[in-house]
Amino acid sequence: MKIGSHVSLKSPHMLYGSVLEALSYDANALMVYTGAPQNTIRIPLSKMNINEALELKSKYDLEIIVHAPYIVNMASPDSEKRKFAISFLRQELERSEAFEAKYMVVHPGSYTDSSLEEGIENIIYCLNEILNDYHGNTMIVLETMAGKGTEVGFRFEQLKQIIDGVKYNLGVCFDTCHTHDSGYDLNNFDMVIKEFDRIIGIDYLKVFHINDSKNIMGAKKDRHENIGNGRIGFDVLHKIVHDERFMNVPKILETPYIDGLPPYKEEIKRLREK
Repeated sequence: MKIGSHVSLKSPHMLYGSVLEALSYDANALMVYTGAPQNTIRIPLSKMNINEALELKSKYDLEIIVHAPYIVNMASPDSEKRKFAISFLRQELERSEAFEAKYMVVHPGSYTDSSLEEGIENIIYCLNEILNDYHGNTMIVLETMAGKGTEVGFRFEQLKQIIDGVKYNLGVCFDTCHTHDSGYDLNNFDMVIKEFDRIIGIDYLKVFHINDSKNIMGAKKDRHENIGNGRIGFDVLHKIVHDERFMNVPKILETPYIDGLPPYKEEIKRLREK
């Protein structure tokens, strides 16, 4: 099983420190931002201690996943914001490549004061621009969303529409909290996956975000909870991470800190044990 969590990226150790943090949780996968998610400031790759990090990654057979920042909005009706999204996500894709990340997780975006259909068309346009002439090995995977506000991607049909419109290979990141909050009943995970397979195709599922939820199913609020403390529950999440069909799909925890401390070592241990 490939399982890990979101980890920090900070000086002085940068990516090397991120890998060490993941190893301290007994993880064999990790997810990281390539810089602060709330701004565009990016430290040069030459100062990220990448070589030392990749040596450890190779030694312990770790999988690195990058999460794109939230400050970009490919679905925006504002052409300048879309231009920024294209430029910045292309840069993030190339930084992900330097991290030897197999996948870069991206939120599709919010259509704000336009329409859902217009938002989807804008996302398709942006992704085609971002991936045009990109020949690297990092794949963009679109995250399933909770449906908060004007978010795009809270139904499988919306992600399918984007995938069909983009000329390049994409994947999907299945977030358990978001999927539950958007209205899919994970108590019937087999039925949800059947629907995913019918609409998108099971081969497109490349990453899981494993999070419990503070909300009732269908609340469309997106509030993560610690494993077993929320409305999804430990048994359902345990079943998902042990599903034989997805044993090679990396599973990343994004659960809240408890008393200011990361809970990931304990949560990973509990989920691993049968």
